[in-house]
Amino acid sequence: MKLALIGATGFVGKAVLAEALTRGYAVTAIARNTQTIEVNSDKLTTAAVDIFDTGKLAAALEGHDAVVSSFNAGWGNPNLYNDFLKGSELIQQAVKQSGVKRLLVIGGAGSLYAAPGLQLVDTPQFPAEWKAGATAARDYLSILKKEEDLDWTFLSPAINLHPGERTGKFRLGTDEPVFDEAGHADISVEDMAVAILDELENNQFVKRRFTLGY
Repeated sequence: MKLALIGATGFVGKAVLAEALTRGYAVTAIARNTQTIEVNSDKLTTAAVDIFDTGKLAAALEGHDAVVSSFNAGWGNPNLYNDFLKGSELIQQAVKQSGVKRLLVIGGAGSLYAAPGLQLVDTPQFPAEWKAGATAARDYLSILKKEEDLDWTFLSPAINLHPGERTGKFRLGTDEPVFDEAGHADISVEDMAVAILDELENNQFVKRRFTLGY
């Protein structure tokens, strides 16, 4: 598979890049600054692209089998909500312009449901410092659900996403957090990368959202 990875230098992007190369994918790693990518592989191409430059991004995406977007507008960005929404919509537009049909977007856990009609981001205990980003990801999911031309998938991580190990053993869900017997909903970024590439290979959640946890 020939994969275009947007946000390849980020926390999630790095894990996806490592997993994709392990599987023998040909990867184009896309980021605003690719100089921090220290991976050496004859399967890896880098492309320094600002995702707000739609034409340049579309050109970089052409010819790939799938696009994974781990775009993050920056947790410390005072304009995080607007920049995330705008950036995500521009990425969606660039994918369509490129002719690639398959898009997997990594969003947030905030849009998962804590109870019927109540999303995590709207609960009183949801951390205030994450609210802008989580709300933006939730609202972008609503936009993506109207997309008819692309074979899209939206991944909501487990509530607790952390560095760890690659076990390949986890459970999948759809609109509610996946809790373990102790009531925890967590996943390592390494195992989330496994789930991301499994989805590209199996196409289990096309035009749907999914989540995961141990």
